[in-house]
Parts: sequence; C-alpha cells; structure tokens
Amino acid sequence: MGFSLFSQPKSLIGLDIGSGAIKLVQLSKGNSGYKLKRFGVRTLESELIVDGTIMDAERVISVIKDLLDELSVKEKEAAFSVSGHSVIVKKIQLPVMTEEELDESIKWEAEQYIPFDINDVNIDFHILEEEDGEARDQMDVLLVAVKKEKLTEYTSVVNESGLSSAVVDVDAFTLENMFGINYEVMEGEIIALVDIGASVMNINIIKGGTFAFTRDISIGGNRYTETIQREFNVNYEQAEKAKRGEDVEEIDPEMLSNIVNLLNDKIVSEVVRSFDYFKTTSNNEEIDRILLSGGGAKVANLVSCLEEKSGVPVEMVNPFKRIEIPETQFDLDFIREMAPLASVGVGLALREVGDR
Repeated sequence: MGFSLFSQPKSLIGLDIGSGAIKLVQLSKGNSGYKLKRFGVRTLESELIVDGTIMDAERVISVIKDLLDELSVKEKEAAFSVSGHSVIVKKIQLPVMTEEELDESIKWEAEQYIPFDINDVNIDFHILEEEDGEARDQMDVLLVAVKKEKLTEYTSVVNESGLSSAVVDVDAFTLENMFGINYEVMEGEIIALVDIGASVMNINIIKGGTFAFTRDISIGGNRYTETIQREFNVNYEQAEKAKRGEDVEEIDPEMLSNIVNLLNDKIVSEVVRSFDYFKTTSNNEEIDRILLSGGGAKVANLVSCLEEKSGVPVEMVNPFKRIEIPETQFDLDFIREMAPLASVGVGLALREVGDR
C-alpha cells in the first residue's frame, strides 16, 4: 500500500475509526453528483481505543466486521484516516523546485520540522498553489509525517477486518474534501472546520478553498463523559445519556448544566487559542465562519458558547448537504441525527482507488 494523503477511478469505503465510534460511508458517483450507498455507525466501548491508540485490536476488528455484515458490504477497498500526536502537518516554505526534485530531497528538508526520528515516520507532501500566480523563488509546501507504528496499528486492523487499505488520509484533510463538495466558497473567505471527536479535536482552516492551517488537540467528547461519571458517581452509559441531554435519575440537571458549561468553556478556549495562533502566522486575518462537526459538537450550548467567545458565526456541518439520499433505503431521521458524526467518513468515501 502506498502512503497516500493527497490528490483527488473507483470509489472506496470510507472507514472512520474513532475513539467513540466506527463510522462507515460509501458513496456512488453519477452524472449529477454523489449518492449515498451505505451508511452505518457502531459505538465503541470507551476502553477499546484510548486517545487514538488501539488498545484492543480484536474487539475493534469484531465491531468493523459486524458493521460490514450489517450493511452487506461486498467491496474490499477502504480509505481510513489518522490524527492526533502521531501526525504532524506543517506548511513550510522551500526554494522553488519540481515535484520530482522535492521527492528526492523531502526527507532531508523534513528533518528540521519533525519532532520524531525521520526513520520512524512516513512522509508525504503537497505543493500548494499560489493564489495570485506570480513567479516567486519560494514555494509553499504542505508537509505531512505520520509515525509508522500508528499506520501499522490502523492498517492491520483494517486488513484483518477483511478490507484492504487503499488510501490513508489525515482527518483534517478529509474534512476539507467533505466541505469541498457540499459548500460554496467565496473568494478569499476564511473558514474554520472544527471536528470534535471523542478524544481528539481537529481544527482545519481553509482560505478561498485551499489549506491554510491545521491543529489537532487531545480533547473531545470523552472529557464530558468522564467528568459526569466522576462527579455524579454514575456509569459510562448514564454519563453518555446525560451528556446528550437525556434525563438520568441520579443526576441533578442544574449541577450537570454547570459542569457542561465549564467544559464547553475549556473546549472553546482551545479553539479560540488556535484561531489566535493562526492570526499571528497570517497577517492577522479574521475567520469568517466556523463549521462544526463530530459527536462532541452535539453537546448542549456548545454552539452558542463558541459563537459568543470567538465572535464568529457557527453552523453545524451537514456532510450530506449535496449528496443524494435515496429515501426508500435510509431512515432520514437517523441520517439527520448522525450527520455531525459523518464528516470524516464522507471525506474518506470521496477518495478514489489510485489516488496518490
């Protein structure tokens, strides 16, 4: 399997292996655009994948196999993605050279930007197009490095589930793919895609439709669940219900609301800090809107808290916005409820066999 992060033919199964759930998305492509072929979500017990590290491969494989059976998936080629501490994404400037020249020198160039031993990572790059098209002696390059052990861990789980790993992506870029087919981009508009998973939050800022900045932060929906469990002495299932806004007998609603609001503040302050850092590296450019996704994005009052603290309009992403959904095949209420969790899966399902 070639390590493949970029470029945009046969479609793939998008398999989003998250700490909280496995999401599977399959699309078919026709003349009028994309159509949803399969979609399924299976929650994972909290101890199976911790902070993006697979702790119990056998049980994760079993969940993936169950999902493949439930959705009657016959195809074998899949795309999956990675994020978190083991992934480094940096925009760097290098002297102008051809892709072939960069291919030969990238390992040496990358060494100064990557905090891991260069022999322990797989590297990929993408030369970013200049917006104004002027000739320059420097070029912007997107550099990506992923720890080999992380790739091996995820690849073996995918393969042992009976699938073949055709494409490996990075969560932040899958969000960009999903956004690209569903939303219009105004020239020069700066949009932050914020995906809050169970244990990792991905922030991807795009300007005029092209990559500008990304950051992974090790905080997510599990932080709410763990705090609720600890504060109210309830089990994981009860804490999850309470987090979703359902009534749980042992939990005082007012105290719960205070805890959730405190954690919302913590998550939002991480997002705002990332935005501030982006501004310092980009001539103080302002973000025009925030698109929010991920299971953690559904927590009560998070959208209003983010809007208030960032001063930027926030909307929940609909990753199926321009994807045709056959009403006879899918429960539309389920699709609507699960849509925030499907962003990475949709981005993966848009990849094609043979992508670089």
